[in-house]
Amino acid sequence: MENLLSNIRSEITAGMGLITLDRPKALNALSLEMVRALYNLLVDWRDNPNVAAVAIRGSNKEGPFGAFCAGGDIRFFHSAGIAEAESEKQALEDFFTEEYRLNHLIFNYPKPYIAFMDGIVMGGGMGISQGASLRIVTERSKLAMPETNIGLFPDVGGGYFLSRCPGASGEYLALTGQMMLGADAITLGLADNLADSAYIGTLWDDLTSDPCIPIADRLKTLEDRLEASTPVYHQPSWMDDGMDSCFAKATVGEIFEALAEQHSDWANACTAALRQRSPLMLHVVLEQIRRGREMSLADDLRMERDLVRHCFYTEHLDRSGLTSETIEGIRALAIDKDHSPNWNPGCIEDVTADMVTPFFVSPWSAADHPLADLS
Repeated sequence: MENLLSNIRSEITAGMGLITLDRPKALNALSLEMVRALYNLLVDWRDNPNVAAVAIRGSNKEGPFGAFCAGGDIRFFHSAGIAEAESEKQALEDFFTEEYRLNHLIFNYPKPYIAFMDGIVMGGGMGISQGASLRIVTERSKLAMPETNIGLFPDVGGGYFLSRCPGASGEYLALTGQMMLGADAITLGLADNLADSAYIGTLWDDLTSDPCIPIADRLKTLEDRLEASTPVYHQPSWMDDGMDSCFAKATVGEIFEALAEQHSDWANACTAALRQRSPLMLHVVLEQIRRGREMSLADDLRMERDLVRHCFYTEHLDRSGLTSETIEGIRALAIDKDHSPNWNPGCIEDVTADMVTPFFVSPWSAADHPLADLS
């Protein structure tokens, strides 16, 4: 079965449900149609006795693998976020509601769900892989939650899974958008096993090569082969006591002060990177991670649905459309590509609690929340 209109290819072979994201020119960035296709497919396979397990991969211009998913389609976010037509505004609302439902479904999927996270895995790509029962990365994997680059926050459950990384590394990853290699992600609890990209196609094919072998035995063989190639421990270059002591501070201002006291090349580079991010969203993101650490996944996704509404329609600051922090961030990065966003406020010292706290007040009642039924 193929759904070419939604850039999703799928088939059932030897008891395995196989999914390939097939939008290589956009690094498999998720459209609303792709989100809907994935959700409907997984619901169908959840209840299909002919599917015992699911595996998902991306594709590049040459074929399978090489890129997993670069996230959501931010050009769509921009066009829908400034649109006057109600249908386009509704499509933006639907995207986030349905994407977060998809994330919740994957985290709670009752059958084995294997994510082959080869190549780019960012934003929404993390959302469709972090809930997997087996997360496979390669030496080509590049993982990140880089949303502060565009005046947004690490969504798709980022408040939940980043906050559960060791020490203060969740705060660091969320605020800076630091890219991780595959081995880094394993250390941080964001991946399970490392495979050589030269053999990842073979690992995929072997899941269906002999239908006479029970699925459980095929999965056990896969896990055993991966264990042999996964390093016992890998220390990311930035993960040390200095990082922990800085990013465990209570406020964004205190984090900057702690970085200044480090007097190191790493701290200077980190400070320079943070100064390029939205000052407002740095404060929002720090609060998001701290709150998410104490939340269930369902509660975190509800919080993030509130946050994303406020990002595009920041009513307490009387900002929406072109004046939205998120729209401005996308404009600078992906539309005009001048890489000079006009953040408002322009520096972290000018952000006040009155600007941040309303982001965490839901625009819906508990009963009317679009994700009210998640548990």
